[in-house]
Amino acid sequence: MKIRLGAIGPRDSVEIVKKAVKEFDEITLMIFPYEKMEDIETIIPQNKQFVDQWFFSGQAPYNFALHHNLIHSEEGSFVPKNSNSVYKTLLEAQLQEKKIFKNISLDTIQSTEELMETSLRSITIHSLSYTGYVPNSELIEFHTKLYEQGKVDVAVTCINNVYNSLRKSGIPCYRVTPDMMAIRLIIQYLKQRGVTQWYRKAQIAILGIEISESDLDSQFTYKMKHKELELKRLLLNYAEKINGSYVEIGDGRYFIYTTRGEVEFQLEKESLFDLIMEADVHSKFTIRIGLGYGITALEAEQNARLATQYARVKQRQCIIIVDETKRITEFEDQQNSISYDNRNYNAKWSEKMAQANISPATVNRILSLSLHYKKTHVTAKELAVWMNSTERNARRILTELESAGMAEISGEEQSGQKGRPRKVYKLLFIEK
Repeated sequence: MKIRLGAIGPRDSVEIVKKAVKEFDEITLMIFPYEKMEDIETIIPQNKQFVDQWFFSGQAPYNFALHHNLIHSEEGSFVPKNSNSVYKTLLEAQLQEKKIFKNISLDTIQSTEELMETSLRSITIHSLSYTGYVPNSELIEFHTKLYEQGKVDVAVTCINNVYNSLRKSGIPCYRVTPDMMAIRLIIQYLKQRGVTQWYRKAQIAILGIEISESDLDSQFTYKMKHKELELKRLLLNYAEKINGSYVEIGDGRYFIYTTRGEVEFQLEKESLFDLIMEADVHSKFTIRIGLGYGITALEAEQNARLATQYARVKQRQCIIIVDETKRITEFEDQQNSISYDNRNYNAKWSEKMAQANISPATVNRILSLSLHYKKTHVTAKELAVWMNSTERNARRILTELESAGMAEISGEEQSGQKGRPRKVYKLLFIEK
């Protein structure tokens, strides 16, 4: 099994990666040089299906891709520029210009303390450090302003476009490129992560599909059987689509066995949401979908059944996923999802939770929702909306949390001109 590595950066940077990757027989390298950073918006979507991990030449292109939602953080990495890279660039600059630079402007490098602790402490460094992505125009302005004010003799940048712009403006400028050792380390890291993702994609996944109880007729009718046959046709076609195995459990329940990689690919394409809509349109059945991942078939089936149980209590149709760590993810649509744990890992609250008639999954779900909405004070009505449940159930949960010392009444909220005011609860298990 070979990991497909995509290298993105200016041509000279990806050529260095091309040399470094020769030592790795387990990697197939694809290089994607760009003229300007905005080219990444075209490169990644067109080649994402052919690449397992992305190697970015630096912090800027990596964070540009993250900022524009082109990749997830676990899909790539970059080579951080270190002090060795800066030393090499400064030596090149001084040899080429045949002079010693005492004042320089430097961008991107996260910390200059290491530089200042060496013999370079005699050099005045004007640094612009940042995390994430900063537009090239800001970096160009930073170097240009210092040079025009006479505060620096030379500009040192990590960005190719900044380097070219400053050179065209007549400002002495040199570009920091990563050293070979750092590149090899990142390649090794991406190779290991790529292997892990391959095994993760091969993990067993089971889709549990249920017909809503309200749609099932207790009496045998030909009409219901025809509707069920239409649903079976849809599920059989979907099983073929995801290279899965279709099994009918009975009583309006079905399993589709496949792999995690197939399911996640279909989730990206929203085909699972399409299946829910097609079932509603063609068979007139409301279906629930619970998805379980596992290292073994037994574990995946247990998680699929658990996910289906969670789906039963939802008032709106959604997709529930339970993975091998018992982490639960709820998808109401492609854009809106929330994850929480089914287990309690917090020793501080484990004893209190044992006293309450409430599951760790519910507490962790409330925790995730509270962090999502950035609220630590909540009423029963708000909690009911958050959890897609009844206000009566939300009041019961808050009462249980209060009795266990995990919440306290912090005030009241008038519900209108008439009626009793609502209690406002402070959630005490929200840790900063």
